[in-house]
Amino acid sequence: MATNNNEFFDALAALEKERGLPADYLIDKIKAAIVIAVKKDYEVEDDNVVVDIDPNIGAFRASLLQDIVEEVENPHTQVSLEDAQKIRKTYKVGQRLVTPLKTKEFGRIAAQTAKHVIRQGLREGERSLQCSEMQSRAHEIITGTVTAVDAERGNIVLDLGKGGSAVLPKNEQVPGEHFTEGQMVQVYVVDVLATERGPRVTISRTHPGLVKRMFELEVPEIYDGTVEIKAIAREAGARTKMAVWSKNPDVDPVGACIGAHGSRVEKIVEELGGEKIDIIRWSEDINEFISAALSPAKVVKVELLPGETKSCRVTVPDHQLSLAIGNKGQNVRLCAHLTGYNIDIRPESGYYGEEDETPVEQPAEAPAAETTPETGKE
Repeated sequence: MATNNNEFFDALAALEKERGLPADYLIDKIKAAIVIAVKKDYEVEDDNVVVDIDPNIGAFRASLLQDIVEEVENPHTQVSLEDAQKIRKTYKVGQRLVTPLKTKEFGRIAAQTAKHVIRQGLREGERSLQCSEMQSRAHEIITGTVTAVDAERGNIVLDLGKGGSAVLPKNEQVPGEHFTEGQMVQVYVVDVLATERGPRVTISRTHPGLVKRMFELEVPEIYDGTVEIKAIAREAGARTKMAVWSKNPDVDPVGACIGAHGSRVEKIVEELGGEKIDIIRWSEDINEFISAALSPAKVVKVELLPGETKSCRVTVPDHQLSLAIGNKGQNVRLCAHLTGYNIDIRPESGYYGEEDETPVEQPAEAPAAETTPETGKE
């Protein structure tokens, strides 16, 4: 017997629209809740309960199944042949008696159990939806709203909309940045982990991926695949070096990223609070790549050194030694990150001056680039 319940299905449709959960998911949870309610009320097992919900005709059925036996040992799960044949004379031992149930007859405890299961299912569904939403945004830029600022630790909490909320730690903020409640902030989604309490989202404003994604959104040639970002290294708030390449020989990859009169790169620099950005041409020839990566310094010679570690010796004009090294070693350090090579900087004359007569060597730390310069693959 099917019980029409337009009010039930109207509520189901409203819930689907409001929570964004698929109807099939909600129906499965409601079925599970009714099964639990029947089990509690009639002291039976899952095998003794059948629930069928059909939104197409706006009806649902709940039935109790009992085994027809000669001698009843468990009156909850079994019924005698004599009693079964009072309902239908054709019943035989071994068959099952199907008794339609009215949900109104469920006990109070059973009803409470059903409500609890449905609420739990809704929470699980919302968390799953949040996780799916955020996992689809992993390694992308999203905009969040500052909802809280921890003045002591420097951490901020961002509302990410359907993705829930996330903490932007002090060490993932660009040095010198300050935030206020209600402020809109762009962040890079580093990782998303599914937990019992919903998605745990790791976000950053210092990750090189933030700059990479900004260029992908700003430069059409990168978006359509004509220009590729092969490698990127960043010291947040100070400087970024980015190596680009074009599969179309008629397209200048560096010029495409800079834009007419520097319009494209300037927009990103402004968004990053004045962070300097060096855009260089990537090359399969590692000597050319290292030479370009050390810009704005000019390179006289690059010598790859033997050994298992990737190392090279770079000779620069005497007057460009400090330019090649950069302020506090920043230029050569970023070059090492970008290329993956330990770099030993030497002046053309071989003379370092009275204060420093040792070679300037900047070993590469863990590469900050998302791609390797040798392959250009992630």
